[in-house]
Amino acid sequence: MNSYTPIEDVGAPDPELNTSPISHENDVEPDELKQEVPGEPVCYFNGKPYVTGTYVKSGTSLYKCDYGIWVPSGPADADNP
Repeated sequence: MNSYTPIEDVGAPDPELNTSPISHENDVEPDELKQEVPGEPVCYFNGKPYVTGTYVKSGTSLYKCDYGIWVPSGPADADNP
């Protein structure tokens, strides 16, 4: 039996809450951002922690937590890639 965990829709980043860097928003390569938060075991989105490897949806984008930074992982709408 397959276990399916739906991807959480986290909404838009709230500037008043802790959100880890999102690689495309800063026009900085993910490797450069990782130097700012080296080896973090979690990413934060609007103050909520997510472990490395977790996917979240924000608007029309899908992000993956990658050791302290959010990396774009494609469109969030599978019907409209």
